[in-house]
Amino acid sequence: MLEEMVKITSEDGHIFDAFHAKPEGIEKGAVVILQEIFGMTEQLKNVARYWASQGYCSILPAMYDRIKASTVIPFSDMETAQGMMKQLDPDKVLYDIKSSVEYVENGRGVSLIGFCWGGGAAARMASLINIRGAVSYYGTMLTENTAGGAKCSTLFHFGENDPHSPTEIIELVKKNIPSAELFAYEAGHAFANDARPDFYFEAATLDARSRTLSFLDNLHNS
Repeated sequence: MLEEMVKITSEDGHIFDAFHAKPEGIEKGAVVILQEIFGMTEQLKNVARYWASQGYCSILPAMYDRIKASTVIPFSDMETAQGMMKQLDPDKVLYDIKSSVEYVENGRGVSLIGFCWGGGAAARMASLINIRGAVSYYGTMLTENTAGGAKCSTLFHFGENDPHSPTEIIELVKKNIPSAELFAYEAGHAFANDARPDFYFEAATLDARSRTLSFLDNLHNS
């Protein structure tokens, strides 16, 4: 596997960092990993590495470079993380994700995989840009982020004990995106983050990962 830090230029001229992991051998397709509210963490770099090991060219853009370059926030500092997230401009988020998609497009299509804030962003991008699929792990602000429906295949992973996605939110996602695949697990928010032992739930993580791999393989090998 090849991994490196790269620079990507957005359509408005903004230059931002991204972690790039490429598989050895033939690439099935490409994925853009969309961050939690803590920035480009080592845990998410490992997520990109995992998907590269499964044959997907992976990119993790540093979305906070718009606000302050090289920002990574400790998991314990929720107040700072939420403050940074609230400074993100939705239009510029669109620019940076679209540019990341274009960077890794290899002719086999690109999908998004987002976590927490990134899960909400992935759902929103499903209605706005040309992608093969969007995977949302415990996405936030889904009322707004799914309002536009979806132009691509979508997969949602929810924690049954996640306050960000009560039953009424999940039902709204079903209404806004009738074709979506949805799965709920006996877990809470951030259940797939193995760097947060108070949140991590291995069984749910492995089930969600397996379903995501099948979802991506079906999309990118059809």
